[in-house]
Amino acid sequence: MYPQRIVTSWLAALLLAAGATAAHAQQLTIITSFPKDLTEAYKRAFETRNPGVKVEVLNRGTSAAIAYVREAPATNKPDVFWASAPDAFEVLNKENLLAKVADLANPAVPKKVGAYPVNHPGGFYLGQALAGYGLMWNTRYMKANRLPEPKEWVDLMKPVYFGHVAISSPSRSGTTHLTIETILQGEGWEKGWQQVLMITGNSAAVTERSFGVPDGVNNGQFGIGLVIDFFGLSAKASGFPVEFVYPSMTSIVPANIGLVANARNPDMGRKFIAFALSPEGQEILLDPKIRRLPVLPATYQKAPADYPNPFGGKVKAKVNFNSELSESRYYVVSSIFDQTITFRHRELVAATKAIHEATARLAGKKNPEAQKLLEEARELAFAPIVSEAKSKDKEFLALFRDTKRDALKTKQLTGLEEYWNSTARKNYVRAAELANRAAAMAR
Repeated sequence: MYPQRIVTSWLAALLLAAGATAAHAQQLTIITSFPKDLTEAYKRAFETRNPGVKVEVLNRGTSAAIAYVREAPATNKPDVFWASAPDAFEVLNKENLLAKVADLANPAVPKKVGAYPVNHPGGFYLGQALAGYGLMWNTRYMKANRLPEPKEWVDLMKPVYFGHVAISSPSRSGTTHLTIETILQGEGWEKGWQQVLMITGNSAAVTERSFGVPDGVNNGQFGIGLVIDFFGLSAKASGFPVEFVYPSMTSIVPANIGLVANARNPDMGRKFIAFALSPEGQEILLDPKIRRLPVLPATYQKAPADYPNPFGGKVKAKVNFNSELSESRYYVVSSIFDQTITFRHRELVAATKAIHEATARLAGKKNPEAQKLLEEARELAFAPIVSEAKSKDKEFLALFRDTKRDALKTKQLTGLEEYWNSTARKNYVRAAELANRAAAMAR
């Protein structure tokens, strides 16, 4: 670990260099998926320390933020991109939309958290906080509905949780995308999608934004939510009747910050990144309304005794997250989820309910014909619509990754998504029919 005097000298040098060229440009634009409680705290602190500077925060979902950076005119690019999803930064980096910031890295930040690099090896983005993914639940809701506290993702597949769970869509939430990818990487493609389909079949809603899940759990609309850790930790610290747990099959990865290539005000952007990585900037993460995990180990000395610390063994993760794998299928995973879950959620829920009821009625009874129907129903409802082999096909992946599609490729993609959507609907309707027939055969 580097002495504090080295860190202080590093920060002072960076801020002086940035300040010399920033006097003529006092506007800083940040595009981020982070909630207002976090962005307002950093905006206020940075503006206080830099009189005359105006910080503009553009809040967008991760996918929308990527599109904004990609499509913004060259003369009007935002300065800083700030989000939880390392795979989103990989998407931007592959499209040459980030500028190098390796020299802004705080030398006191460890090179890795577990086996995962905190900073991009090429220096195009830096870890500013750490994030894990897990389950939060409303303790009053659970007690009122006599529900057991979940500990693992697989718990949410159980019939007892039917109608009590909430999740967002990975196309609308970068943190949900990471949650889904964590399950897929931890369990494997086939088994992972089976779990995701069974969990979402038990879900009461697929919310439009990731914020909708913790808000719904906080106010008792939902019992349990799949969330990034700071949603659960900040809600609990703020006095809501909630608990949060990291499943064993989770990952701890950096929430990153980067400088947009051809930014309108790169000097001010660099100055903000340096501040966010400084001891003062890291300490803001401990605010009860924020509750994020700092990348600077020394910051944990100022945290409450029960604060999760991935550098101190308090958070353990089985999944060594592969951001390159996640980036390669970023849009594929989101599209599969939307076409087979988000847009067909009503039919998936109906099939799941019918399967649960048939399973309960056939429990302990020997009826091979009924059991065969029930197994067929499960296969129709919970098998992924895209095979693992197909998910690795480079030509297939390129169809989704290419942002400059011609008319033929657009037609191919649209036709494929329509096929997934219609097939999912048919499968769910058929699964419900088979499960109901199986249940009727119970004697």
